Amino acid sequence: MQIGIAKQLPHGDEFIERVKTVVDRARSQQMRVFFSRHTTLPKEIAGVAQLKGAMALQRVSTISEVQPNFLPNSHAWEIVPELSPQPSEVAFDKLMMSAFAGSYLDLALRDARIEAIAIVGAVLEFGIEPTVRHAADLGYIPVLIQDACYSLSEQNRSRVLSSLQSVGLTTDIDTFNATLDRV
Repeated sequence: MQIGIAKQLPHGDEFIERVKTVVDRARSQQMRVFFSRHTTLPKEIAGVAQLKGAMALQRVSTISEVQPNFLPNSHAWEIVPELSPQPSEVAFDKLMMSAFAGSYLDLALRDARIEAIAIVGAVLEFGIEPTVRHAADLGYIPVLIQDACYSLSEQNRSRVLSSLQSVGLTTDIDTFNATLDRV
């Protein structure tokens, strides 16, 4: 939920509010909250995977057209103010699409004996899907809160949600809240 992504989303304010509903509810239940922050390296030192990912996200066909738009400490790299991590929360940087690849997320979750994770955010077909699949591969139960996940198109959304049915659990904000009410 970075500024550089959120400002590009049609109806971004409405989407941020849906994500905020889930995050606020998780906070009220003293659930651990982790934010992943996509980070880009300067183009001169970025690797093949990062450049290919940037080309896909930016919808360009050559590396010369790629703009490193999530450089550390840039405005676009920051978490949207409405969701700013609290002192008891962290935002960790990731270079790859999965929040688990090259980050300390797996270690932090295992150390806390967490077995299931709720996942929200943007963009479903770029960062969320790889994170859900990677979580399942690592033995977690990923719970995708689908109406708090943004997608670039309805066609992509349908394809990804259909594909993820076999990987983890999908739910919606109301069901997530009702489940927490029973805990």
